[in-house]
Amino acid sequence: MALEKKDFIAIEFTGRIKDNGIFDSNIKEDIEKAKLKTLAEPFIFCLGEGMFLKGVDDFLIGKEIGKEYKIELNPEQAFGLRNPKLIQIMPISVFKNHKLNAIPGMSYNFDGKLAKVLSVSGGRVRVDFNNPLAGKDVEYKIKVLKKIDNLDEKINALNKFLFKKQFKFKIENKKLILYVDEPLIKFVELFKNKFKEIFNLDLEVKKPLDKENKASEK
Repeated sequence: MALEKKDFIAIEFTGRIKDNGIFDSNIKEDIEKAKLKTLAEPFIFCLGEGMFLKGVDDFLIGKEIGKEYKIELNPEQAFGLRNPKLIQIMPISVFKNHKLNAIPGMSYNFDGKLAKVLSVSGGRVRVDFNNPLAGKDVEYKIKVLKKIDNLDEKINALNKFLFKKQFKFKIENKKLILYVDEPLIKFVELFKNKFKEIFNLDLEVKKPLDKENKASEK
């Protein structure tokens, strides 16, 4: 059966810079070879919903379960072209205010944007906000392990992708109720449209029930 948009699938994959080294993988041997800090476990995602590179998404739609594929992507299909405007000069005080040392070659996170220090001169720091893989041809080796049909597994996979954690939940009357710690409630509510689009369920976010809190403490 051919894969379709909005199918949840589990894959094994390794991403390489073309004619160069591995930059991402969930296969144990490749993780160890490249000394990555990723987990050796299948990646579950929803096709066509921005959970993987669009070039990979587009390729896999229409393909078959159980087969292995090699996908070659140019920069436009992968991490984009390098943009000279994303190379900027910052005052060194920005680093000092964040208690950071500006060291050429090191990368730092500024409000969710990764920047690599290119040079330091006097009180000025030249930084590059381009994706480290921008402008590079890449290739992926992907094996489609299976299609996920269980709704609970799908919801857990989306929670893990969006929030890097799992939440207790229940489904009733076309509504998905997620039990979320209070500090995260407003953030999780921002994704109501995404849950509606993928699962056709209205999202309601609540604090965990007292008995669930006690159970999790135990």
